[in-house]
Amino acid sequence: MEINIQFVKMPTSEHMEAFAIKKLKKLAKKYDWIIRAKVFLKLEQKPKGKGKICDIQLSVPGPRIFASSNEDSFEAAVDETIRDLQIMLKKRKKEMKPY
Repeated sequence: MEINIQFVKMPTSEHMEAFAIKKLKKLAKKYDWIIRAKVFLKLEQKPKGKGKICDIQLSVPGPRIFASSNEDSFEAAVDETIRDLQIMLKKRKKEMKPY
């Protein structure tokens, strides 16, 4: 699986990059048919919510899967987004037909 991480309107962070890669690799072990992951970490300028946003888009067979979360910390945002993706991947796996 190819992983692309982008930091939007904020400085890059080696720690956050390593944290996101670790979580995505764990997900890729379970679902080996994930092709690519695009991660966007954003810092909301005028926080209406909690201010730290994580968007993840997965390229998989069929339509792409996308999840987003807004939390107090980037670690919590990544965790929440990965949890949402796991639910969607379980559904997708049930729909896949073994040919």
